[in-house]
Amino acid sequence: MPEDVPEWDDEYVDRVSDRLMYNYDLDRDYWVDGEAFDLYGRLEIHTQKKFFHPAITYGHHESYEHLFLRRTEGIRVAELERLVALANDLVDRWIEADEEHYATEFTFVVVAPEIPDDVRAFVSSFRDRTMLKYGYNGYYEIHLAVVAPDREAVVTSERADVGDALTVWEPIDTTPPGPLERLKRRLLG
Repeated sequence: MPEDVPEWDDEYVDRVSDRLMYNYDLDRDYWVDGEAFDLYGRLEIHTQKKFFHPAITYGHHESYEHLFLRRTEGIRVAELERLVALANDLVDRWIEADEEHYATEFTFVVVAPEIPDDVRAFVSSFRDRTMLKYGYNGYYEIHLAVVAPDREAVVTSERADVGDALTVWEPIDTTPPGPLERLKRRLLG
């Protein structure tokens, strides 16, 4: 276990952090633009291609993900819309849009006692992806997730990939994908 991973007083958040700690740099009690989050995670990926020798590289790209998680007593669509607006405000300050930037993803997770039907419908149909300079400088994408751990319920937006980390009541599936699943992932992203 990494030594710099904070401990949370909230058992659910602590279990989620156990699933994220090997891929994300994690902070607790994180504030941004007046909004408080129990957990903040940052993932940074750099890729490049090599030509004949490791010293000769090209195609360098950078991808980032910012994950924000907070616990609330209840959730409404208006709160989720406010988090989407926060992500759009962070874009200009947090993204260095250049030819090496490939993607930045903002994922907001709200932990609540239950998931109302209108919230479930909003989150499950939510998709927000914006190309930067027609894709030349990559893109940014916003994801939403709402989880009610006591009810073992979770809903995520279409392209959010944090579902496995949030469903701590289920084991993580480590079965390698079959040929059809790999083809589907390659074609659909």
